[in-house]
Amino acid sequence: MALGAVEIEWARLKSADLRALAARDAIVILPVASTEQHGPHLPTSVDTMLVGEVARRAARKIAASHPVVVAPTLWCGLAEHHLAFGGTFSFSFPTYLAVLRDLVSSLKRQGFRRIVLFNGHGGNIAGLDTVATELTRDLGVPVAVGSYWPSLGDEISAILEDQTTVLHACEAETSMMLAVAPELVAADKLAEAAGPADLDESVFARQPKRWHSFADLTPNGTIGNPARATAAKGEKLLELAANELAARLSDGKLWPAR
Repeated sequence: MALGAVEIEWARLKSADLRALAARDAIVILPVASTEQHGPHLPTSVDTMLVGEVARRAARKIAASHPVVVAPTLWCGLAEHHLAFGGTFSFSFPTYLAVLRDLVSSLKRQGFRRIVLFNGHGGNIAGLDTVATELTRDLGVPVAVGSYWPSLGDEISAILEDQTTVLHACEAETSMMLAVAPELVAADKLAEAAGPADLDESVFARQPKRWHSFADLTPNGTIGNPARATAAKGEKLLELAANELAARLSDGKLWPAR
């Protein structure tokens, strides 16, 4: 952390610091992710690492004008569709809801009222919408949810060459990993890591749709072409996502003045 910078990481703060942040009605960003297979070339921590990176970058952008803290990332999510490839943990939905209920309840009991469940895993999206409804109703806290990529379609497309959005272990995710943890990217595996590239327009976008294991969709756990990845693209993607989150948290629309 740069000298004089505001500390935004919950795990690096003292309890007195966090009590003071609650008293200031600070925003809590709770990143939620997954530990799951990411093809032959990426580690299982991709979603956890990337959503945490975006959350911390966004928080640093607004910390001087808005009290904000980034909680430790929830590293397990809804990843049943990846289990066939190994390397994956998954909650059932009742467990996922119960864990998030207890985490948000802990925040509420400490005085926090502006809570964002910030997501880095596609498999969590549908579940989180229900979680937000349940927790807002039951705990009386207006929980916000969102993922870092869905609202950035055209801007993501302008950065990437072979795809228009974030897929899985793809040009986008591999680029971001090259920017934050290049030592964890197996460059010698990229040639064997290419997967189908059109599933965003077929299996995932078509309505009605049914559940699929990733083993039915890709032979190697990848969707997209990671060989196109570069660290420069990754840095642009991370900044794009961080800027979007920072703007949404600071524009006053999520929690209008009470």
